[in-house]
Amino acid sequence: MTETTDRSDMPGPDHTEEETAEDLRERVEVLETQNREMENKLLDAAAEKNRAEQQLDRVTRENTKLKKSPLFIATVQELTEDEVIVKQHGNNQEALTDVTEEMLEDLEAGDRVTVNNNLAVTGKLDKETDARAQAMQVEESPSVSYTDIGGIDDQIEEVRETIEMPLESPEVFDSVGIDPPSGVLLHGPPGTGKTMLAKAVANETDATFIRMAASELVHKFIGEGSKLVRDLFEVARENGPSVLFIDEIDAIASKRTDSKTSGDAEVQRTLMQLLAELDGFDDRGDVRIIAATNRLDMLDDAILRPGRFDRLMEVPAAGEEGREDIFDIHTREMNVDDDVDTGELATAVGSITGAEIRAVCTEAGMNAIRNGRETVEMCDFRDAYAELDDGEEETVAMSGPTAFA
Repeated sequence: MTETTDRSDMPGPDHTEEETAEDLRERVEVLETQNREMENKLLDAAAEKNRAEQQLDRVTRENTKLKKSPLFIATVQELTEDEVIVKQHGNNQEALTDVTEEMLEDLEAGDRVTVNNNLAVTGKLDKETDARAQAMQVEESPSVSYTDIGGIDDQIEEVRETIEMPLESPEVFDSVGIDPPSGVLLHGPPGTGKTMLAKAVANETDATFIRMAASELVHKFIGEGSKLVRDLFEVARENGPSVLFIDEIDAIASKRTDSKTSGDAEVQRTLMQLLAELDGFDDRGDVRIIAATNRLDMLDDAILRPGRFDRLMEVPAAGEEGREDIFDIHTREMNVDDDVDTGELATAVGSITGAEIRAVCTEAGMNAIRNGRETVEMCDFRDAYAELDDGEEETVAMSGPTAFA
């Protein structure tokens, strides 16, 4: 037998029995340490092998997908007993093709499907809605409440009757035997609270708030604007109860002319589609419509008739009492000095809008910061209003009998 033991590690003949045992224990500890190191290396190698195999599987799947022929999009035109007629998007090529019994039961005219190179139906797609319409959806209700709006109490009450009540208490209208108002058109100068009013309604009703500017409906190519209008109302219906707010509606609903340009014709087609949606050819369900404009005089008569917008509501600039309420709203979170009198402010600034009052309050706070103070004083509001008034040819005196202290 061949002797494999390393003689140098063996205890010598002159070692005592205790020394020999100690040497053997040390040798065993060294071997155990080496064994643990080898086990750790083996585990690391196994983990690396697993990662490499996963990467190989991923690359293989991606390679398979890249080699796979693309599918085409088509629309089902008609169904027969065991076949369907489909029309491809883009080239409008029609084809009669077989489908499985299971798929045939799930299809109906107008569905979007995928077809392969042989024009065989391979699957059904979800209902198409324009991505831009989806992007306009606001998932959560806005944080604005009626307490954040001042100076338009009468308008708030009217909007609540027209929009909020049909969503929260539809049985009231059923008991009387009338249909709820179809929508509200807010008109008035810029900055008077039209958009905030729409947001507050959506918040109070816990409805989905969908906002868009009418100018976003104007597109270069024929039919794009009309399609976006359809998709927008479809998104609103699918996410009901919802409040659909169309800002600056005069961009597409201005009075029609005899202009023959393609741009004007496309705007008019978009308006026709909007009128069709407002007329309710498709049930709008729990969708309430609010529109806003600064130019009521520019709107086409067709959009103003009852049945489309049953309430034409003016949102004027607030009076003196309303301006005081607005100052109270915008200063309630501010660290203002005791000498700040919102009633005096409301009188001194004259007939400015709520948006301008907010700008004055913000600028007053900035003035305090510039001067190294944590408290906003009356002089800060005076300087802020003077800065707001700088757009005129010369700074005018504060209107009203009271001036800033």
